[in-house]
Amino acid sequence: MSATVSPSWAYSLQLPQDPRAPGLARQTLRSVLRTHAMSAHVETAELLAGELLANAYLYSDGPYTLRLRAMGPTRLRVSVWDSNPHIPEPFGADPRAEAPPSGAERGRGLFLVRAYAANWGGYPLGGMGPYGEAGGKLLWVEVRA
Repeated sequence: MSATVSPSWAYSLQLPQDPRAPGLARQTLRSVLRTHAMSAHVETAELLAGELLANAYLYSDGPYTLRLRAMGPTRLRVSVWDSNPHIPEPFGADPRAEAPPSGAERGRGLFLVRAYAANWGGYPLGGMGPYGEAGGKLLWVEVRA
């Protein structure tokens, strides 16, 4: 008798405040998902992670961290920690938050995240970040097949 085993793994990648870091993180995400037979998630996970990573790069001034975690055979959680404790509007407490006007130059990306993610959330970290840094926030999304 063989039992099916759900994938159980997690990867973290600490990124420097460098304009090339989000691209390297997306490449890592693609490799990890293909290695763990989750290729069906690559396109959506890369879009969502790209927006979270861009937010961390643009609105924090230190390193940030991408974390990928399998939550079963068809579910993936993507999270990004950064040193800025501000939770951006689309991830805040008001689920009716409106997208920026069509002429706005910034602010649409995280609304795309809410549209494509199966679930999402964010919270400030009052204590320490994942690598001993002070505070910050964690934004996360879930992707499902």
